[in-house]
Amino acid sequence: MPILGAFMVPHPPIMLPEVGNGEEKKISATTAAYEKVADEIAALKPETIIISSPHSVMYADYFHISPGESAYGDMSRFQAGEVSFDAEYDSELVDVICRIAEDGGPDAQRQSAANADDESGKAGSASSNNGRERHGGTAPSEFPAGTMGERDPNLDHGTLIPLYYICKKYQDFKIIRIGLSGLPLALHYQMGQIIQQAINETGRKVVYVASGDLSHKMKEDGPYGFTKEGPEYDDRIMEVCGSGDFKKLFEFDDDFCSKAAECGHRSFVMMAGALDGLSVKAEKLSHEATFGVGYGICRFEVGGPDESRHFLDIWRKEKLEELQKRQASSDPYVKLARYSLESYVTGGRTIHKKDLTGDEWKDLPEELFSTKAGAFVSIHKNGALRGCIGTISATCDCVAEEILQNAISAGTADPRFNMITADELPWLEINVDVMGVPEPISSTDLLDVKKYGVIVTSGTKRGLLLPNLDGVDSVNQQINIACQKAGIPAGEEIYLERFEVVRHI
Repeated sequence: MPILGAFMVPHPPIMLPEVGNGEEKKISATTAAYEKVADEIAALKPETIIISSPHSVMYADYFHISPGESAYGDMSRFQAGEVSFDAEYDSELVDVICRIAEDGGPDAQRQSAANADDESGKAGSASSNNGRERHGGTAPSEFPAGTMGERDPNLDHGTLIPLYYICKKYQDFKIIRIGLSGLPLALHYQMGQIIQQAINETGRKVVYVASGDLSHKMKEDGPYGFTKEGPEYDDRIMEVCGSGDFKKLFEFDDDFCSKAAECGHRSFVMMAGALDGLSVKAEKLSHEATFGVGYGICRFEVGGPDESRHFLDIWRKEKLEELQKRQASSDPYVKLARYSLESYVTGGRTIHKKDLTGDEWKDLPEELFSTKAGAFVSIHKNGALRGCIGTISATCDCVAEEILQNAISAGTADPRFNMITADELPWLEINVDVMGVPEPISSTDLLDVKKYGVIVTSGTKRGLLLPNLDGVDSVNQQINIACQKAGIPAGEEIYLERFEVVRHI
């Protein structure tokens, strides 16, 4: 049985009369739309309501699903403790979601089917979970979702406010509460696909509620101020969700979303994944930004299968074609890094400069072999960092050898990530930064985040951050990140150096 319906809703505490004390009347269109949503959910009579909330437990690399049989929450942090709910969890459906995630999710299933159909008879490599317990862990064969890591069992306001309106009209349901993560948008969509598969397996009657406010930067006199990206985000997201064209959700880059200070984008993407391959009639019900924060409500009437609406597959195909064109036009430094990484990942072969003998390498720039310098290799996948390792100064007899070695290290030895696998290689974007000579500086006034990288040193601790990185907009931010990488506590005296790089893409 497909999902019954889905809704995109905000969660401003001020819209509750118990909190707003009259101010809620200024967003009456939002309230009226919420009432309509509650009426429709009551008419659908779901057995379970799944709520994805930006204010539930959140991890950088893991989707947390609230565990247990039930949970309590109230609005006491907003001086309205009388607004409270006891919610019963659908633990059976949670178990199925976790089992599908443990088995690798939709990508793993597609790969398994491909292996089964492979006429060559080659066996796919098996991977264990290294003893991790069920419903958790992030071994390469698992999708990073489960019930481990519960930090706060209480219902958050991103869950409570939808329940406030729904429970006025309908109460015969259980819930599932899922947090967002810092993972790429594609994985949020896949989390939704896993949810859809679990619903289909159990036959559960389910409504999906994507809780999330829009931009928090809509007014100069609002609590978070104004940026031009604020109204731009709200206009774009309301057009996308109001039309049901979910492929465009992937076109919102992280830097734009950060500047807009949006709240719910990943929640909306997860909802879209739960509707993957299904016909959807979308309708915009309301949009207001009276208090400087965007509140948008849309409804999604769900129909039968629609093969034209597998948006992640469509986006991936377009992205792969774009990446292939970019890879074909990469400069020699990047081609060298990619060749080294691919040779190691696919065949366990470590490439050295003596191996660069074919015609494809005859036109390599001479400076690759005549110059000694440190080099960093940065790897991204779906817009997110996938590995970055380098050398501040030369450790090899030429830049080419430096790149060949560091490409392998970035893809296999960065402690923040699992080793890159062969199926990931087509999706990787690789940059090479060749280091200039670091020079000591006496003041942060001599730094420029676009032009200079920074090295921070305190005793034996040393950290580095490259220049001109997305999302790093100030010198203080640059220094703080470098200190965090080095494990240097805030306030500790540091020695600063700056350096320039030549970036190859």
